[in-house]
Amino acid sequence: MRKKGRARHKKSSEVHLGFQIAPMVDVVFVILLYFMVAAANVQTENEHITKLPGTVPTDTETLMPDEISIRIEDDGQVYLNDDPLDSPESKNLPELAGTLYQLHESSVASQSDVLVTIYANDLARYTRVVDVLDALSRAKISSVTFQAGSAE
Repeated sequence: MRKKGRARHKKSSEVHLGFQIAPMVDVVFVILLYFMVAAANVQTENEHITKLPGTVPTDTETLMPDEISIRIEDDGQVYLNDDPLDSPESKNLPELAGTLYQLHESSVASQSDVLVTIYANDLARYTRVVDVLDALSRAKISSVTFQAGSAE
């Protein structure tokens, strides 16, 4: 005989507890506590005013050459304002890039623009013109114009 007062037990696969919110709230509070403690240890950065040696910007504009001319000859020789720089075989043009970079730095200090005109002879190789453009890019000069033929 069965007893009537006995409770029926469900199998574990039939038990559905539902979504438990209490553990999730506990996790959120622990994370919140972590960030509150971590925020107290944040150090503020102080500003240090230091002057390094170098060029000093001026309030008045210093006169710079109006235009820099780069001439590329048929044999690959590059001239900066009629002064030959680097050899015709040099692909990187280190002298030209260094001189142009110094010119760029002095123009930044004097608050003026550097204007460069490239004169390529009719028989000058295109790769040499690209080499000169690469040197201008390394010197951070972007105001460049082209003129076909020789400088007049």
